[in-house]
Amino acid sequence: MQNTKCQLIVYPNSLGNNLADLDYVLTNYFSDIIGGVHILPFYPSSADRGFAPITYDTVDSSFGSWDDIHKIASKFDIMVDFMANHISKQSVYFQDFLENGETSEYADMFLPTTKLAPNGDIAESDIAKIYTRKPRAPFVEVMGKNGTKHIVWSTFEEEQIDVDIYSPVTRQVFGKYLEFLCQQKIKYMRIDAFAYVTKELGTHSFFLEPYVWEVLDWIQNTVADYGVTILPEIHEHYSIQKSIQSKGFWVYDFALPMLCLEAIFHNNAINLKYWLSICPRNQFTTLDTHDGIGVVDVADLLSDEQIRKTSEQISIRGGNLNERFSNNAEYKNVDIYQINCTYYSALGEDDNAYIITRTIQIFTPGIPQIYYVGLLAGANDVDLLEKTKVGRDINRHFYTLDEIKSNIERPVVQRLFNLMRFRNNCKAFLGELTILDSENDILHLRWDYNEIYAIAYIDLTNYTAKVEHNNYLGEVIVFDV
Repeated sequence: MQNTKCQLIVYPNSLGNNLADLDYVLTNYFSDIIGGVHILPFYPSSADRGFAPITYDTVDSSFGSWDDIHKIASKFDIMVDFMANHISKQSVYFQDFLENGETSEYADMFLPTTKLAPNGDIAESDIAKIYTRKPRAPFVEVMGKNGTKHIVWSTFEEEQIDVDIYSPVTRQVFGKYLEFLCQQKIKYMRIDAFAYVTKELGTHSFFLEPYVWEVLDWIQNTVADYGVTILPEIHEHYSIQKSIQSKGFWVYDFALPMLCLEAIFHNNAINLKYWLSICPRNQFTTLDTHDGIGVVDVADLLSDEQIRKTSEQISIRGGNLNERFSNNAEYKNVDIYQINCTYYSALGEDDNAYIITRTIQIFTPGIPQIYYVGLLAGANDVDLLEKTKVGRDINRHFYTLDEIKSNIERPVVQRLFNLMRFRNNCKAFLGELTILDSENDILHLRWDYNEIYAIAYIDLTNYTAKVEHNNYLGEVIVFDV
């Protein structure tokens, strides 16, 4: 049976200095509130805090070793990342390409413009069609060792060189890495940026069907014998998540964060109720992640005006729409399609409002994932943002062991821990969700499994909630969250 207990999302060096510290924190503080942990990239990497992997068969020595990963995996379900779209510019494969050009045994892994069009000349009209979330064309110029200039596909940062996922060379290299990771006692594999792997000039080169299904099937078939579940990651229209789930894959609920905020800010659960009635059931739910609060994910679930008003409310509380950040070219990686802000700060650091949103997440279909900053109800780290000038760092605080110990004692954190313990131990969440009739500012969510039930009574005006549930002895228990 699938382990449906709450999971943690964390960097290898954000709860303490390394994986050994992380293991200590998980074991001594969080063992009864989580059943799994998504450890964000711990491989040697040249950019994007781990998301430009140089290789996958090594743990960055500053974090620890595979022994540390295995030790954590012996106690918790482990999720790791695999970047299907790209690999580091510093990888041996791309460096060999720079050294030897088209004679490199790895040349076919990459996408120089000479591979895409005669003489490497790509029409501006074709470039304009490519779906990108960066303020530049998805190509960078690199210089080979012999002075030869190459223009290669690079969707994200210049250190992240896109691969040709259809190339036999790429399949061989990536296939070996996929199998190696599966052998490291992992349970889940998050497939990062997979929607960008389908490239064809003259199209938007994003989630191209039917090609995207062949890629996901290839990855799934590669890991299937190891019992590893893959989790395709994509921020886009919710219909894509539903389409992916219809093919038998697990997905993310990236619409939930904005829908909860809209319901809280405007004391109205109409849009949230609709989503809960149609959302995928085989999903991982989030309110916060290492990136930001998604905006594109709620298109057509919220109107443009509702998205604007909700974003404004987040901005007032310190999100990246604040003019101090978003209109200042000095700050890098300030997203347009995601709002850089901790979830606690997005709610004005209101303990009751925060616990209400976590109650909604706990009662939403799927496996709850809680980002480490959210687990400790962390506020925006403006000092780190000012130091790095990287927009997403506002939500990437580095906690010392002493900070963790003191934050755990805060009442809001203890309330969240109690919610998570309840979620982990209540069998009702193995069943089905019913959204009970209520006023627009009231949310009543009921789960039933055999004779066991759990109901959340949530008041979006007064920011109060209580939970009623029973046990196998027939006892009814009610508690305030």
